Amino acid sequence: MNTKILSALAEPSRLRIVELLRDGPLTVGEIADRLHIRQPQASKHLRVLYEAGIVEFYAETNRRIYKLRSEPFKELNSWLDQYRALWEEKLDSLDRYLQELQKKKEE
Repeated sequence: MNTKILSALAEPSRLRIVELLRDGPLTVGEIADRLHIRQPQASKHLRVLYEAGIVEFYAETNRRIYKLRSEPFKELNSWLDQYRALWEEKLDSLDRYLQELQKKKEE
């Protein structure tokens, strides 16, 4: 697992940027406006996300338009799959236990 991805997403403003970009590409100015931060702050966060490989951008006239890359999220999903199976097993056990308790209570 690429720890740069987790580190970049751990910061709340960067996570909010990712959530905004989930709906589609945005310019730095649009991101700054929606998060109520200054453009230089938005640019710094976007640089970290870019260096982690989470976003990419393309230039349109004098603006940069940022969008999410799918690869880091596929990598993150694969990594989480290991833990998902563990938690599903534990939750299934808890569900069986609760059902047994409910059954005893009804009897």
